[in-house]
Amino acid sequence: MLLTGMAGGMGWGIRGQYGHETGAMIAGALVGLVLVFLFCPRLHSLSAARAVALMALGVSFGGSMTYGQTVGLTHDAPLIGNTGALGWGLLGLFLKGGIWIGFAGLLLGTGLSQKRYSAWELTGLLCLAVLLLLGGIHLLNRPFDPANRELPRIYFSDHWRWEPNGDLKPRPEKWGGLLFALAGLFVYVTLVKRDALARQLTLWGFFGGGLGFATGQSFQAAHAWHPEWFEYGLLNNHFVVHLNWWNLMETTFGFLFGAILALGVWRNRHRLAGHHNDAPPPTPKATMSPWIEGVLLAVHLTALVTWNFSSVDQLDRLADLAIPMGILPMLGIMAGRWWPYLFALPVVALPIAGKTIRELAYKNEVIPEVAGFCVYGVMPLFIIASVAVYFAKNPHEIGVRFTRWSLVLMTWMYFYLNWAFFRYPWPWEGWTNRTPHGLIFLFCALCLTAVALLKHRHVGRPPLDATVAPGNEPKPEPVVPWAK
Repeated sequence: MLLTGMAGGMGWGIRGQYGHETGAMIAGALVGLVLVFLFCPRLHSLSAARAVALMALGVSFGGSMTYGQTVGLTHDAPLIGNTGALGWGLLGLFLKGGIWIGFAGLLLGTGLSQKRYSAWELTGLLCLAVLLLLGGIHLLNRPFDPANRELPRIYFSDHWRWEPNGDLKPRPEKWGGLLFALAGLFVYVTLVKRDALARQLTLWGFFGGGLGFATGQSFQAAHAWHPEWFEYGLLNNHFVVHLNWWNLMETTFGFLFGAILALGVWRNRHRLAGHHNDAPPPTPKATMSPWIEGVLLAVHLTALVTWNFSSVDQLDRLADLAIPMGILPMLGIMAGRWWPYLFALPVVALPIAGKTIRELAYKNEVIPEVAGFCVYGVMPLFIIASVAVYFAKNPHEIGVRFTRWSLVLMTWMYFYLNWAFFRYPWPWEGWTNRTPHGLIFLFCALCLTAVALLKHRHVGRPPLDATVAPGNEPKPEPVVPWAK
């Protein structure tokens, strides 16, 4: 729980600098790597990569929800002392955090389950989830007409109920649509597939995300409501004085959801594929031809880069729903041989590297443009992509090698990019509000690295299926044509 909490806290705290769906995938990838490394060391490499990629994909969907004004209900200056607004805001954060991590738990469960899911099955489910999303928005997040002060009955952003005379700018919410979509997927894995692992991890993820978001914001609200607590005694120290309280909320959110999700995985460890030494893990299959994988990857990367660094109205409207952006990746992850590795490593990292370059080379001119592209873009992405290709060439090797070295690499790569984003807050220099969390992330990175290098050093290859005679070990399956 501590290790997964560190991965979640570090990933979600770093996400605060990058935001939205792509930023959330940092924590999804790190938490997924830790959980698969700790609990499923004997999975095949391809199965391990798929589980990590699914976790990263699942945690991205909640990034489409607006929550800044929900946080504001609990600590904005005009609302200090309003316990009704505080309670309503924390309830909204619990609900939104639960939906956010509920998706991550569900997709992680499908990736680690002993039940088999086909690529078209999960891709079709995401298409159905889009319809449920639109229906839920219509039922729970409408009407929305701020000009005439018409807002949904259940609304967790700025509302004239709390500030009757305030000059408010309410935001449209999507939590109702995402709740409908999550409920639809939950019903399918529970009643149709009878997948106890996916069902349980959805519930653990919902609880962990809700508790994490509400608890993290409670710390920030306490600082806003009672600043006198931090003026005297033990809380008035050099570290606390320089804390970024918003970043503390994010780090606490990530730590708690990671720790609680780890507890859920541990309690359901008997349901994990490849957990028991006496049960051979399922042999993964890739049914998509490489050229189809390449075409889908090119399409997705084009849409991803355009959405993050440009503006096309039609694409923005579609991508801002989040789930539609997951349809192509879902198909590639579940049917492809290269997609799981490339998605979990360089695809998740691409927007983070790009936003670091934009921040340091364009917005603030901390570094020349060419140097910024090389140092924060080309170099880290080339290394990550090379590692992904290396492991993708041997999809039937033991997965612990993939999770071990990917965890070390991605931990330090995200730390490196964020450290640059923080303007290199060395503790021996003048402290800023970036320094405390820089040290927290450094401590988490060191602990994760130590465990990755020391644990599971002697785990053997995945055992053969009982039906395979000695000497007839399965070789990596040739990729079958797309039509087949």
